[in-house]
Formats: sequence, C-alpha cells, structure tokens
Amino acid sequence: MPYLTIRSVQIFHEVYGDSGPWLALNSGGRHRYLEMAPLARMIAAEGFRVLVHDRRNTGASDIVIAGNDSEEEIWADDLHALMGHYGAKTAYFGGSSAGARLSMMVQRRHPEAVLGLLLMRVTGGDFAAGRLPRIYYGQFIEAAKQGGMAAVCATEAYSERLALNPGNRERLMSMDPQDYIRVMQRWLDTFLSGPMKPVMGIPEAELQAYRLPVLVIPGNDKTHSSVNGRAAASLIPSSELSALPLEDQDVDIIPFPEWKEQYSALTRKFVDFMRHHNGRH
Repeated sequence: MPYLTIRSVQIFHEVYGDSGPWLALNSGGRHRYLEMAPLARMIAAEGFRVLVHDRRNTGASDIVIAGNDSEEEIWADDLHALMGHYGAKTAYFGGSSAGARLSMMVQRRHPEAVLGLLLMRVTGGDFAAGRLPRIYYGQFIEAAKQGGMAAVCATEAYSERLALNPGNRERLMSMDPQDYIRVMQRWLDTFLSGPMKPVMGIPEAELQAYRLPVLVIPGNDKTHSSVNGRAAASLIPSSELSALPLEDQDVDIIPFPEWKEQYSALTRKFVDFMRHHNGRH
C-alpha cells in the first residue's frame, strides 16, 4: 500500500514518473488524490515526477483531529515533509480550489521549497465564504454536539473515510466529543478569520509580495468565480493568467472531473510553464 508515516501520521499517496522536476498536485475540497490522478499521469508522461496524496483527515490517510495550527497549515507541513522524503527539496506546487490554497500555504510556510505555483479554480468571494465553512467544519461540529462521535462517524464524508481506513474509526470513537468540537471550532474560526476574496485566507499583501512564477487558471462556477481568479492574478507580480475557453456557469460548483475535456490543454499549460521557468532555475 502506498503509505508513508509523515509527522506520525499515515499518509496515502502516489508518485507518477521516474525522473524530471517535481510537482505536487493537490485536489480540491476534501476530495481524494484520485481527483488529480488523471491529470497528474498526463503531466508525468511529459518528463515530470508528480506526487498526489490524500491529506490527513481525508481519503485513506489517517484522521487526527488535533494540533495547534490550522488544518491547512498542518496539511502544508505534511506535504513539505512528504516531498522531503523523496528528496524533493524544491518543487512546483499546484492544484484546484483547496488544493490551490494548500499550495499557497506551502509557499507561506516553506518558501525555500517552492519553485512556482500552479493555481486552478481559485476560491474566493461571498458565495464561497457562505458555503464552505459548513461543508468543511460546521456540519461535523453539529453532528458531534447532537450525537457524539458516533454521529460524526455516521456522516457521509466520514463513512467514506472509515471504509478506506478502518483504523480511523477507533481513533475517532476514542475521542471526547468536546475535544473534537474544540479543535474543529478552532479550525473553523481560523478558516473564517482571513480575507474572503479574491483568495480565501490569503491577504492581498501576501499575493502582492510573491516573487516566484505563478500560473493562474480561473474557475467557472460560483464557488470558483473567474472574477476572483482574474483579481488574484492581477495582484501577483509577473503572474501568468491563462483562462480556459469556458463560460461562467450559474451553479454552486462544477466538479473538477467535469473539466476532463480540458486535461490536455491543462497538461500543455503546466508543462510549458514549468519547463520555461525550470530552465531559469
């Protein structure tokens, strides 16, 4: 099984490609690495090594509801350590939606490791800010308050994770519901504490301070409004804005796999971008 113990947590992951520059490609939301796997394989076939993984508390990786940092900060440190296991001291980091935010969090916490950012479907704006906190944290806090850890385990999201990694059930059921609520509430409060646009959680001043190659590919739904993607690109010095030939849709969210017809174009954009800037490095 493709597990590694990273910072005392079992992380499920895959690496595609045997040589070439490294790219960590991250899924959106709380989705499994499988969301990025088809695109990752296509990029790897062009001469890159591409790592995809299930973040802790998602997919088949261990669930550990603990830590003083925000969940996204914990994910960033996990990913940095996971890349370090493979000797990838420097790499490109990218992804869709939450995967884009994770990549930006790695840049915040480990800038020396980041060669460039490839940001798809940037999340921001009032609609996303009104929708995501409950999806990520609120519904599970409510479940724990109403029915303890058994109710949390019975939710659709956790049921999937427990089926993939049965050891997670024991870890969750052994938790005091109040401890679970306390950590989740802190993560929720942190998630809500930053700016809401153009990129949730990333201040404009931080975007303006970037001094590395950045590719921005806007989304086309209400959670990933193209307006916010374009606004983010306008704030990042020397960023490259590369919009796909897609019209904005009046829908809450378009699942990333529905972009499959764009995978060839995305591969070309990513490969050309990394080759161009890797030559400079």
